Amino acid sequence: MKRKFAFIATCLTLSGGLTTMGQAADLPGIPPEVVADYLHAVIEADRTFYTIHVVERMQKQGGTLASETWRSDKTTLPLPAQVLRESNELATLTGTKVRYRLMSLWPINPQNAPASDPERSNLEAVRQHPERSATGTIKIGEQTYFQAVYADRAVTQACIGCHNAHPRSPKKDFKIADVMGALVIEIPLTHE
Repeated sequence: MKRKFAFIATCLTLSGGLTTMGQAADLPGIPPEVVADYLHAVIEADRTFYTIHVVERMQKQGGTLASETWRSDKTTLPLPAQVLRESNELATLTGTKVRYRLMSLWPINPQNAPASDPERSNLEAVRQHPERSATGTIKIGEQTYFQAVYADRAVTQACIGCHNAHPRSPKKDFKIADVMGALVIEIPLTHE
């Protein structure tokens, strides 16, 4: 457990420095693939921790549930996907151009569908080979980004229970460890 905590603390320190600096390309000697892997480790650890130790624990104890309506219903918690989206939005307020989001072939929220054929191809690639990320460069406006797509797996019963039971879910047979979609990380390659 100590080793796991030390790794997470190291990743948090590194990602804090990287996102504060804002531009992965400005860091000498650290390729964007490595930066994306660092960020992925931190984001995945935070998300997994929240899902297991907050959402699932509260559900098992009969306490506060996670809900899509957490903004208006103050008795509920945000869903893990909403925590990720809100975190990305807060990170952009710091001025960083690093972006991250969820994407799925079976999105409950239409905003989480692949935005292009290359994104769909990358999503299929990580679904087939979840141990590997799919990477490349993309253009958003005038900015060129390094994009890394990582498999997003079902880590708890809370994940699959929510997705399998949701009325808007196009897929209702997820099991633990199934690839439910992907985490997409985009890092600017030039400094503006």
